Amino acid sequence: MGLIVNPIAGMGGRVGLKGTDGKEILAKARELGATPVSPARTVEALQAIIPIADQIELVTCPSEMGEEEAVKCGLHPTVIAGINRGETSATDTKNAARIMLDSKIDLLLFAGGDGTARDICTSIDQRLPALGIPAGVKIHSAAFAVNPRRAGELAVKFLQGEAPLREAEVMDIDEQAFRKGRLSAELYGYLKVPYERESVQSAKSASFMTPDETASQDLIAQYVVEKMTDDCYYILCPGTTVKAVADKLGIVKTLLGVDLVHKGSLVGSDLNEEQLLGLIDRKKVKIVVSPIGRQGFIFGRGNPQLSPEVIRNVGRENILIIATQSKLSSIGLGRPLLVDTGDEETDRMLSGYMRVITGYNEEAVVRISS
Repeated sequence: MGLIVNPIAGMGGRVGLKGTDGKEILAKARELGATPVSPARTVEALQAIIPIADQIELVTCPSEMGEEEAVKCGLHPTVIAGINRGETSATDTKNAARIMLDSKIDLLLFAGGDGTARDICTSIDQRLPALGIPAGVKIHSAAFAVNPRRAGELAVKFLQGEAPLREAEVMDIDEQAFRKGRLSAELYGYLKVPYERESVQSAKSASFMTPDETASQDLIAQYVVEKMTDDCYYILCPGTTVKAVADKLGIVKTLLGVDLVHKGSLVGSDLNEEQLLGLIDRKKVKIVVSPIGRQGFIFGRGNPQLSPEVIRNVGRENILIIATQSKLSSIGLGRPLLVDTGDEETDRMLSGYMRVITGYNEEAVVRISS
């Protein structure tokens, strides 16, 4: 099995930068206090590999691109040459993937986001099975497991001949446009990915606003606004369904950012984790969130500013999930809504059954899973 880690993936999320593509954005993320995300998530995935460590050869990259994480798990990897230590780049990821392809490994496990998946796809196409450990800010691609633990478990099943392969879409977005509130996602290719229905995420679906969908969102928004109270602050998460709530209040919401509302007025716009924690400290707060179409994530994709600390500060009982019936249908009959906050305790706290507002005075009871 091969292992490639993008050590800077996900660093821009909690500080509100919506990605870390480019040296300038990475430097800004670090200036804002961003810390690495992918090392810990890689270690979590590798925990599932430990029981079969004596049955496989692990091939990885030097230093922070995989070696350090493998050694931390007590594994003894073969470390490839030709990759520079220190500051890594997309070129390093592509070169590593090509080396591993030539090494004829059975599976390539990689940690990162859509940009990393795109680099992997460019290098190996569908000539080598691959599976992503989700560690990025934007994860629209279907090449990722729903969380690191599932990535490790599914890798083991595949290596033991217990999981089939399927084609998975590799998507990526224009980060500059994303930071300006415009979502421009493109399909860049496909990877062959080990598949298990509950373990692999779907590609994010685009929002097509039909008249029926718009009317449904409007009814949800009307109901939520009528239930708002002046003694409570409301965190409005990204997405068109939540934006309908802001529209009903008559305020301008950042479509792809996290905003805070009190008494029908905007308190803060496009907030990062630190700003949110400062503004909601010792206040009554509710989170208004909508799941991602097809994927079903309510936390852990698209809203990393809603960190475990923010979620615990607000409390499970103060989370309002809103979704049209068509969005719930796109996720799949009987499939749970998902959380992947990066903190096992928070994920457990969120798991179970929760109510989802699906219309005016209409609710559905849906299972939440990690």
